[in-house]
Amino acid sequence: MALGQARFAHINANLSDKLSQKKCLIAVHRGSWGGNITQNTIGAYKAAFQMGADMVESDVNSTTDGVLYSFHDGHEPDVFGVDKCIKQMSSQEVEALRPLTSCRQRADTRINRLSEILDYLPGDGLLNIDRAWDIFPQVLQELDRHPDALHQVVLKAPLKAKAAFEALSAHPVKYMFMPICYSMQDVEEALRYADVNVVGCEIIAFDRDAELFDDENIRKIHERNLYTWVNAIVLGNIGVRDLFGKLDDDVSILEDPSLGWGKLFDKHIDIIQTDWPALLYQYRRQALGV
Repeated sequence: MALGQARFAHINANLSDKLSQKKCLIAVHRGSWGGNITQNTIGAYKAAFQMGADMVESDVNSTTDGVLYSFHDGHEPDVFGVDKCIKQMSSQEVEALRPLTSCRQRADTRINRLSEILDYLPGDGLLNIDRAWDIFPQVLQELDRHPDALHQVVLKAPLKAKAAFEALSAHPVKYMFMPICYSMQDVEEALRYADVNVVGCEIIAFDRDAELFDDENIRKIHERNLYTWVNAIVLGNIGVRDLFGKLDDDVSILEDPSLGWGKLFDKHIDIIQTDWPALLYQYRRQALGV
């Protein structure tokens, strides 16, 4: 499937080709982290690609002096043991911080700037940038300094982030984009932005009665030359909503992969975001032969 509008086919070719070859891509939530390797870092992304990832995800935030870091705001206590939000820190403060290991010891490492992530990314590697929709103009400027990013990076935003859509529409370089959708109306609204290079949709279904869980609606999204991205990640199981009808990492690992990832394959989901790439890679080879 050639993704998106025909006029953007040359931009989207890397992603389109990967989908054609592998049927379902493996995207890894913040990379693969543990031990001495910190989430959202080059180390985590190296580990993820070695475990079979096709794409890695980065949460991007800006410091007070305008430096972009690959870091999920709100996780400062977990990663650094500090309560101050990265958005309220200077880059000098961030550079001085040393992350905690999984055993709560200090690591002699640091988190990475977005520029470093882009410099590292393998030639055909893919990167999804999340949580940056409030600073898209700044992110787009950084991407412009890295020519390969045009074929590697997929930006993401919810429909409510109108300024993000406007920034993408106005920007002369048409980076790949994925809206976060909760309904078919969201899909159609995103496509009204004719100058945004929409290549797919992250589809959210809090339960199996949700509109975007329906196979017919998934087919309709595909008919618009868009991929479907589903989150198999489990953010918590107390007070946290399911992201796609309980077809997730937990049921796939703790019960049987056919009950989670396998059903996503059956529904022709194109990209699965997981925290367990090696296990999903192994199951994809078994179930899809790729």
